[in-house]
Amino acid sequence: MNVYDFTVKDNLGNDVSLSKYKGKVLLIVNTATGCGFTPQYKGLQELYDKYNDQGFEILDFPCNQFASQAPGTDAQISEFCTLHYNTTFPRFKKTEVNGENAEPLYKFLKDAQKGLGKSDIKWNFTKFLIDKNGNVIKRFAPVRTPASIENEIKELI
Repeated sequence: MNVYDFTVKDNLGNDVSLSKYKGKVLLIVNTATGCGFTPQYKGLQELYDKYNDQGFEILDFPCNQFASQAPGTDAQISEFCTLHYNTTFPRFKKTEVNGENAEPLYKFLKDAQKGLGKSDIKWNFTKFLIDKNGNVIKRFAPVRTPASIENEIKELI
């Protein structure tokens, strides 16, 4: 099993099979618009601009499970990200990443790469790096900035 086996909802509610990203390096991130780490959107967009044409994609999953830091509708979240950070990478429906109602993709990601020996996501802007074959390679804590993981992305491209 790998990430290509999952179908998720985009921010408009449409089904998206992650198999459409076969052969690409992915960075899957749970985000929030009102978090201390929200400025990481800028660094994520910089990575996307730099490597997207080389087969790199960022998949943005807004999450409101941590101190309600992603309020608003999917449309409001997209508008915020576009207006404040000029983001152009794919954004998906607001998602639960922990608990009974966690998105199946996130259950898989957490099982594949446990953070500090525990599977639950601790906060927004946890990042999962996926290779071109859909395998989960590494998990990065929210404090790891996008720039600090650039070399690991380049190695997989």
